[in-house]
Amino acid sequence: MRKVKTFEGKRRTYDTEKSTEVAKRTIGEFGDSAGYEEILYQTKQGLYFVVGLGGADSPYPSEDIKPLTKSEAADFEA
Repeated sequence: MRKVKTFEGKRRTYDTEKSTEVAKRTIGEFGDSAGYEEILYQTKQGLYFVVGLGGADSPYPSEDIKPLTKSEAADFEA
């Protein structure tokens, strides 16, 4: 998945195929409309982003990319 997003005032390209998967977490159970899965990636430039996919009532009703700061990424892994 590849998307261009504006984050912290700059347009950046986030690409899952060219980035490294750092962590993964699942919230909820299979069939839970509010459940979702998030995968944290790090780019070669040191940027972080999350790819999320979940049920209709989740923060990710369709697959999406959400850029993160370095401190947010550290909290994600904890």
